[in-house]
Amino acid sequence: MSKIKKHYQCNECGALHMQWSGQCSDCNEWNTLQEVIISKSSSRGQMAGDANKSISLLKNISAAETTRISIGLEELDRVLGGGLVAGSVILIGGDPGIGKSTLLLQVLAQLNTQSPCLYVSGEESLQQISLRAQRLKIDAGELRLATETRIETVLALAEQEKPHVMVVDSIQTLYTDSLSAAPGSVSQVRESVAQLVRFAKQSNTAIFIIGHVTKEGTLAGPRVVEHMVDTVLYFEGDASSRYRIVRAVKNRFGAVNELGVFAMTTQGLKAVSNPSAIFLSRHEQPVPGSIIMVTREGTRPLLVEVQALVDDSQGNNPRRVTLGLEQNRLAMLLAVLHRHGGLAMYNQDVFVNVVGGVRVTETASDLPVVLAALSSFRNRPWDHQLVTFGEIGLAGEIRPVPNGEERLIEASKLGFTRAIVPIANLPRKSVQLDMEIIPVQRISDIMNLI
Repeated sequence: MSKIKKHYQCNECGALHMQWSGQCSDCNEWNTLQEVIISKSSSRGQMAGDANKSISLLKNISAAETTRISIGLEELDRVLGGGLVAGSVILIGGDPGIGKSTLLLQVLAQLNTQSPCLYVSGEESLQQISLRAQRLKIDAGELRLATETRIETVLALAEQEKPHVMVVDSIQTLYTDSLSAAPGSVSQVRESVAQLVRFAKQSNTAIFIIGHVTKEGTLAGPRVVEHMVDTVLYFEGDASSRYRIVRAVKNRFGAVNELGVFAMTTQGLKAVSNPSAIFLSRHEQPVPGSIIMVTREGTRPLLVEVQALVDDSQGNNPRRVTLGLEQNRLAMLLAVLHRHGGLAMYNQDVFVNVVGGVRVTETASDLPVVLAALSSFRNRPWDHQLVTFGEIGLAGEIRPVPNGEERLIEASKLGFTRAIVPIANLPRKSVQLDMEIIPVQRISDIMNLI
């Protein structure tokens, strides 16, 4: 038998204390002690028995393909790496009202026709869930529902029903009797997730966990929770917008930064099969400051429109504003353009936006941003059949980006006929593209083009 003892651990330095105090005696930080559970075995023979467990060699372990369960939503299957893996734990977070509960209710409605599922809600009543299903016309009459916030009762219900897939909405509402802290606290969230992960691995049950986010947009609770689960998904997008984006920031069974696009309709979330089409304005006439960029999210090339507006500054400090891009990188690109291109914008306000609310983090956006800013500054539009991508270095060189050929093939499929790419990303002779490829090597090449 094991004895359960309660200690208090510092969130900053990790030191353990027998009693709670306002200040940690090791690192002198205030209000960092959180209640934790520490189990100590009272049987010495058990420790000796654990050492006798067999050790397996990696070469003797069968690397059989993991069986995946198709959810029925193509975009969500893509984000998860091809489907749902039995025994996996998926943590999904997003702003209030973004559609987390709606999406998972649709998922269970699809999967419940194949295998038993369980939806555990700690925030909504059974009547509220039923009203949502009726409003969205979701056929989930045989879905098992439960409203419970005590983690021990939740696991007892799961052991009784033996579901293949379970949803917990949300982790901030769960608590355990072993801790005296309030539900939603660091210790309660950490212990509840630990018990859910343990149950998922032992029973081979796939578990979706809904998590709240802070005002900064990160998942609320201890950071260790993201390390404990198998997959972390972020629900992005404006609640007032029609489109939603599900992004994988961690996935032990698939590619990281994979992207899934959904459209919110009167009947719930619908997968968008061709996301590039919704992010392209395709103006009737070419307009200054607009250019099409080929970015890459996970394993998918994605075409988005980058818009720039350069205008005379009315103040002493010109503004550098970006939406969907990193602001510090814009300042660096303008400095490189001044130093190696001879074009100064120190007295200009520069605004850059990625259409559709997409957040681009890769360096392939450097060349499109510079081309869009040059077009707006000179008031000369680029060809509306033109696409581009590339990284710009501090020495003024245009660096290649990964998977250049795949990006060009995707742009060619959508009807684009011209492309400005780094010279190192020129396609091989074996790749036949009906496009005019313009290679660039330095910033001076771009100045000659404009």
